[in-house]
Amino acid sequence: MPTQQLDHANLSRLAEGGRINATHIVAQPGGWAIQVDINDQEHVLTAQRSGDIRLFKKFETLVSYLHELGIDHFEVDSSIWNPAQISTYKRPDRAQALKRAHEAAAYDAWFAEQVEASLQDRSPALEDHEAEKLFAARRADLKARQR
Repeated sequence: MPTQQLDHANLSRLAEGGRINATHIVAQPGGWAIQVDINDQEHVLTAQRSGDIRLFKKFETLVSYLHELGIDHFEVDSSIWNPAQISTYKRPDRAQALKRAHEAAAYDAWFAEQVEASLQDRSPALEDHEAEKLFAARRADLKARQR
């Protein structure tokens, strides 16, 4: 079992420096993981944000990723590979978060328009006593309707 964690930036730097002794692709529930041997220690590739083991759902994507790093020789351990687990694995749904972000951006744009329209409004402002008379008349009208 790997004892060290490694993110993409460090893996890329180590691969570029030729410090990786061996690379292993290991089947996991939900996808394929990358393990590398460096100085007789095993390291596992982790996701940058979560720190969880980085899983690749598609083997082809994993191979392309390794090739981009300059790693073209590796061993594959498929002893626990179960296609049913990989096909049912789902990435966290980002649709709701994106929808909320779009709604917030739309609200911000609407609010900015309202503020700008208010600032551009050149209609004469009411004096305090005029506004008080106007709203007193409206309140009286509402009270009359309730009866």
